[in-house]
Amino acid sequence: MIPDLDEAVTAIAGASRLAMACHIGPDGDAIGSMLAMAVAAVENGKEVFPSFGHPFTLPGTFAFLPTDMLVAPDKVPAEPDVMVTFDAGSADRLGDLRGPAERAGTLIVIDHHKTNDGFGRLNLIVPDAAATAEIVIDLLDALGWRIGPVTATALHVGLVTDTGRFQYANTAPKTLRAAARMVEAGARPEIIGRHVYEETPFGYLHAAGAVLSRAVLEVDRRLVWSVLTIKDLNISGIGLDDTDPLIDALRTAQESDVAVLLKDLGGGRIKGSMRSRGRVDVGAIAEVFGGGGHHNAAGFTASGSVDAVMATIREHLEPFDG
Repeated sequence: MIPDLDEAVTAIAGASRLAMACHIGPDGDAIGSMLAMAVAAVENGKEVFPSFGHPFTLPGTFAFLPTDMLVAPDKVPAEPDVMVTFDAGSADRLGDLRGPAERAGTLIVIDHHKTNDGFGRLNLIVPDAAATAEIVIDLLDALGWRIGPVTATALHVGLVTDTGRFQYANTAPKTLRAAARMVEAGARPEIIGRHVYEETPFGYLHAAGAVLSRAVLEVDRRLVWSVLTIKDLNISGIGLDDTDPLIDALRTAQESDVAVLLKDLGGGRIKGSMRSRGRVDVGAIAEVFGGGGHHNAAGFTASGSVDAVMATIREHLEPFDG
């Protein structure tokens, strides 16, 4: 059961214009879910304004999606009648678009983060869903809207990325049935897989080499961590968004239960990505810094030095006793 589903269907079906927002720094589930809804809405005669807060940039990984539909944050209606948010665990994750969300006549929140206590008037929050895309599929079905090849592709991206190619513990039978249905509707797994997992700028290889060469294994806490610097980005000639896959390279160390990648943005600003094999709830640790996420995958932005941030993380990791 999805809470507020019937009311959301009524609000969306009755709206002529839909403002849409996903969280800042969108991942595959956030951008895929939003663009899928946008495509379906346009096919059903709606005017849409899909966007996300600054920095308003996407990695080339998602260029094969219908990103031409996106509008800059300042083009989103300031006081929309109906606004839908995707994969944002809290209002502050909307960045520039928090204002329009708070002023919306009806704010519909679609999310699967267990830490989301519901900041909309209607909250389609399902913590057991593997991805926000799963909830969007159910919403589209309830609306009676067709899921065509473009919509299916965007939704499949959400399913694939938030389950780690269906290998994370959140992958449930319903998730696999949804993925099969998206393929039947026209999603091409080989094309999605190539764009999302098998294409990076050449400079990424240098950045990966630098990060992996600095990797530190703390056996007593079964922790592996490393740092990416602005200098790495400048030498590599790539953007911060291009480095998202680095955390998955770190997490492969078999001696670790937790992997942490700190991106030192300069000026005492640190962006952290965390992964867990299940023993540790990294979402709870990310909340200490004002971030969040899931039990096995989370992120945050913090102020301070790399040493200070790592010290705080260690405080929340009990020594491993075997």
